[in-house]
Amino acid sequence: MLQNAHDKYLEERVLSADPMELVRILYQAAIGAVQDARRHLAAGRIAERSRSISRASSILLELAAALDRDRGGEIADRLAALYEYLQGKLWQANCEQSDPPLAEVLGLLSTLAEGWAVAGREVLPQPQSGSPWAGSMATPEPAYASGGWSL
Repeated sequence: MLQNAHDKYLEERVLSADPMELVRILYQAAIGAVQDARRHLAAGRIAERSRSISRASSILLELAAALDRDRGGEIADRLAALYEYLQGKLWQANCEQSDPPLAEVLGLLSTLAEGWAVAGREVLPQPQSGSPWAGSMATPEPAYASGGWSL
């Protein structure tokens, strides 16, 4: 019952999310998968570890596929290279059954997630203190184009 409620909440969160929030959700899911992989590795649960690593890898593939290299420029290229590096570390962790590559992936994903959390706050313009809208319940328009997004 509790899992069903969590799944429903997550589904609603994803369906109502803007592109920045979707990226944050994916980072959270990837972090959770790597944390699960580390727990399974420590407990000697090989199949579960492998599934968790595969889940993290799939999320990284989705993040890489979402990059718009034409509009994203150097940042998109660097993110693509980083995602590829993280994929390699996940593969290494799975093949060697070792924790250090997972710890490295977890650290890098956590740093990326922090960056996206800050970027999300900076994307939406904040009302000026002298503005008649300051302190109101009005929601500012997003600063990104509604027709698409790029990283």
